[in-house]
Amino acid sequence: MNWNSTFLSLAPRNKPSQSMLKIEDAGVKKIQDFLWITPLRIQEVPKLSTFDQIDVDKLFIGKAKFIHVKAVPAFGRRGKKKVQLFNIQAVAKDVFSENYINMKWFNSYPSLRKQLEQLEDFTFMGVATDYKGSVQFINPKINPNQAYNNNEKMLIEYPTVNTVPGSQIQKIFNYIPSELWDTNLNEWDHFISHKLNLPSVVQSFKYVHGIESSSSETLQKAKERIIYQEFQENQLKLLARKLKSKKLKAPKLTILNKDFTSFENLFSYSFTSDQLKVLEHICSDFTSGHQMMRLIQGDVGCGKTTVAIMSMLLIVKNHFQVAFMCPTEALATQHFKTLENLKTNFNISLLLGSTKASDKNTIYQELENGTINIIIGTHSLIQDNIKFDKLGLVIIDEQHKFGVEQRQKLTLKGQGVHTLIMTATPIPRSLQLAQYGDLDISTIRTIPKGRKGVQTRIVTESTYPKYLSFLKTRLELSEQIYIVAPAIEESETLDIKNVNSIFEQYKKYFPMHTIDVLHGQLKSHEKQSVMDQFKQGKIEILISTTVIEVGIDVANSTVMTIYNPDRFGLSSLHQLRGRVGRSEKPGFCFLISDKSMSTESLQRIKVIEKTSDGFEIAEADLRNRGQGDLFGANQSGHLSQFKIANIVEHLSIFEKATQDIEKLRKDSPEVLNNLLLNYLEDTKVSTTI
Repeated sequence: MNWNSTFLSLAPRNKPSQSMLKIEDAGVKKIQDFLWITPLRIQEVPKLSTFDQIDVDKLFIGKAKFIHVKAVPAFGRRGKKKVQLFNIQAVAKDVFSENYINMKWFNSYPSLRKQLEQLEDFTFMGVATDYKGSVQFINPKINPNQAYNNNEKMLIEYPTVNTVPGSQIQKIFNYIPSELWDTNLNEWDHFISHKLNLPSVVQSFKYVHGIESSSSETLQKAKERIIYQEFQENQLKLLARKLKSKKLKAPKLTILNKDFTSFENLFSYSFTSDQLKVLEHICSDFTSGHQMMRLIQGDVGCGKTTVAIMSMLLIVKNHFQVAFMCPTEALATQHFKTLENLKTNFNISLLLGSTKASDKNTIYQELENGTINIIIGTHSLIQDNIKFDKLGLVIIDEQHKFGVEQRQKLTLKGQGVHTLIMTATPIPRSLQLAQYGDLDISTIRTIPKGRKGVQTRIVTESTYPKYLSFLKTRLELSEQIYIVAPAIEESETLDIKNVNSIFEQYKKYFPMHTIDVLHGQLKSHEKQSVMDQFKQGKIEILISTTVIEVGIDVANSTVMTIYNPDRFGLSSLHQLRGRVGRSEKPGFCFLISDKSMSTESLQRIKVIEKTSDGFEIAEADLRNRGQGDLFGANQSGHLSQFKIANIVEHLSIFEKATQDIEKLRKDSPEVLNNLLLNYLEDTKVSTTI
């Protein structure tokens, strides 16, 4: 048995328990995978003590008897078989002194009250907390089965995994043979640790899991070593994937200057220097004979779509097809109309979930026989029944709305397909390396000429009348307004503005103007109808949820109002703000604050008021919200796989991991090559660096 053995091989007599099967279902396939389920906390077990020795926030073991036990129904809380749950409050007296403490159990079954009332004196264990100057224990364990490690000096608490409680996970850890803890994680573990002067990964896990006792300093270093390991594996996987993609062949395209110029002349504006620079990168990829895997990042309104369209036209000129996938039907429709208006003489089609079945069948046939040159659509493009005659380029717009698997499913519909990914959420450098290290990244910073930009102001209760007066002025100038709310309907639990209540308010504020709503609960044709009317100027005030966040472009809309801005990330606020100020008319963004907004939240959204630099905002968002919230949960294969590491909290460790890989690349390329082979699905592909 070694660390690469199957997790289920740990089972006594090769009969896995139901708990082990559930843990395997959660993704634990090898024994080494199980190591990454780390304790929530490891605490030294204190001796049985008198209440005089209780320290707040510290684990305590005492002996007491109940003076009073009271149970009240937990409102709206039901357990299995709809059993009413109770909140229990008790007063306990120390058996060693005359001191008393309070104990509380929340959402408990009726059986717990009976058990407590039948006790005479009892031992309890828990962490003491302070409540209005009095010590209390929340959910203490009564007569606890002490889940200590082998030397019974430490209490180890594990998280629940796929409904398997931490106590069961602790028992399964005891199945790992003691001799296995004295081996290396893999053949490279000892070599890399020695080469880079680091403790071994397994030894670090022994400390983290309490297999060996350690000082707080040693435990902290062990955690840092494991975090380093996660970052190192992340970077090796991305580097291996990048080197592999660089070896994958693609048809060598021909890009003629006359073709580039003729396509450029289709646009009514001149390209910025950054757009031309990125197009140069893309043309170099097209003519290299290898697959392009490129990410274009740029602020809202910087012209990424123009670059994407130029790339499409160059591919189609070389007799290949293009698939352009968007996260929403509204955005896909907008891109389709933009291309139609260019009058390229290419056959362009739109495929949406709402497309009629008969039209879909026609599109399927024309994609397969090559009649359609460019197909624009939503998730519909990744259906199994969609086949291409000669797919040459896949473009993913607003990539953070899609998962890695969805992207790959589309690119696998052809041979040697180039991939272009776009994001309007500028990515901090650390995340570029951690999340997109397998891609080449191009950045557009310059904004097209003629854009007036957006002024942003936080509106308080005292300035709200002035804000309404300003809206009246913009409406009199025949300009249009977006109003965004975080919810569609009123919530019983959250005190936030909603689309329906704002709609009623604004009808009273502006009775002479046309107002409508847009949200995700509308049917596709209803959403499209509302957007069409807004673009045509028939709707003056559009009250919406964040469905308008991505890519919607209405030049005459000049005001963006956002209620409860503290409910949004900074990058989302910046995206929403980017819907206005997209023409020669100046844009205005108002963030409506209310009394319930905390001082901390107010300081956070002031970043939006002070700067329009999307890169600066993304950095602030990363610091405030963390790596997982910045892009959402769809990025399987990237940040979502970090189990312990956090790019924000552990940036210095991440930088060391990347520097050490670069050091191996320079000093020991043969070692790095062998390491990379472990992270390739197809080891037949050369990764020589």
